[in-house]
Amino acid sequence: MRMDPHASAVVVYDGAPIDNADLALIMVHGRNAAPKNILELIPRFDRPRVACVAPTAAGGSWYPNSFMQPTESNQPGLHSAMRMLDALVESLIAGGMPAHRIVLLGFSQGACLTAEFCIRYPRRYGGVVLFSGGFQGPDGTTWSDVNFDFVEMPVFLGCSDVDSHIPKERVMETSEVLIRCGAEVTQRLYAGMGHVVNDDEIMHLQDILDEAVTQ
Repeated sequence: MRMDPHASAVVVYDGAPIDNADLALIMVHGRNAAPKNILELIPRFDRPRVACVAPTAAGGSWYPNSFMQPTESNQPGLHSAMRMLDALVESLIAGGMPAHRIVLLGFSQGACLTAEFCIRYPRRYGGVVLFSGGFQGPDGTTWSDVNFDFVEMPVFLGCSDVDSHIPKERVMETSEVLIRCGAEVTQRLYAGMGHVVNDDEIMHLQDILDEAVTQ
C-alpha cells in the first residue's frame, strides 16, 4: 500500500474563480464517490460568489474501514488525507484567502474526514459543515486531547437518526466536543431520513456561508 496515497490528489474547482470569490468552500466527497458527486450540491445552495474546491480520493475512498474502527486500521489513508487537506488549506491561504473565509464541508466518509481534520489541524475557519459524519474512533473514544479554542466558529452537523453508517450517538459526541472547544454548534437529527442531504441541511449551509462573508 502506498504510504501517502492522497499526496497527489487531483483538485476540481467549480463555482466562482478563486481569485474573484468571497469565500472558498472545500467540499470532501464520500466513499466510492468523486468530486462530481459532491459538487452537485452547488445549485442547491446557490451562492455564486463562492469558489468550490473538491479534492479527489485515491481509488474513490479516503481510508479503507469504518470511521468507527480504531484509527490505526485506517492508516495510512487517514493521515494522508488530512495532510492533503492541510496542504490545500495552506495553498488557499497563500493565494490570499484567509482561514476565516474558508468553509469546510464533507458528506459521509468525507464528513468524518473533515471532522477529524478540523481538530487535528485546527484553525478558526469560516465554518464547518458535516453532512452525515463525526469524529473518528471506536466506541469509548473521549477526544480528551482536543483543546483548541474555535472562538465561536459556526459548525453544523446533520444526520439521520437511523443512518446505517453513522450512529447518532457519534454525531452527538462530536457536537459535545466542538461545543467544549468553543464552537457555535447546530445539530440536527432527522427522523427516518436516508443517507442523503436534505433541504434543511442546505439552508444551514447557506447560513454558514452567509455568516462567513461578514467575518
